[in-house]
Amino acid sequence: MERVVEFLKKANVYYLATVEGDQPRVRPFGTAHVFEGRLYIQTGKVKDVSKQIHANPKVEICAFCDGEWLRVAGTLMEDDRNEARQSMLDAYPSLQSMYAADDGNTEVFYFKDATASFCSFTHAPEIVTF
Repeated sequence: MERVVEFLKKANVYYLATVEGDQPRVRPFGTAHVFEGRLYIQTGKVKDVSKQIHANPKVEICAFCDGEWLRVAGTLMEDDRNEARQSMLDAYPSLQSMYAADDGNTEVFYFKDATASFCSFTHAPEIVTF
């Protein structure tokens, strides 16, 4: 999982895919944080992406960097603890101008049953599960 987080941080931006009814939705994200041995992402409860994750927590992310791409598929689980939200905000200080751990909007999710695939045009995919 550390390799996954390193790749996501190096790429700086990854794309999160959710579904809304029968329509796929994809948008850029930038948060990738390890807390208590799990990979977390962050969003706001008022956003459509939050509603989509709650309706169907199966998601996939994709990032591209230096000729390789990473895909992570799994189920997102909400962690409603203040300490989990604060850990994310501490890791991403720029978020603190928009979010607070106890604002009722900040939301963090961790990946459960995730499969990460490191891919390129020059080598076979490498699969990691966590």
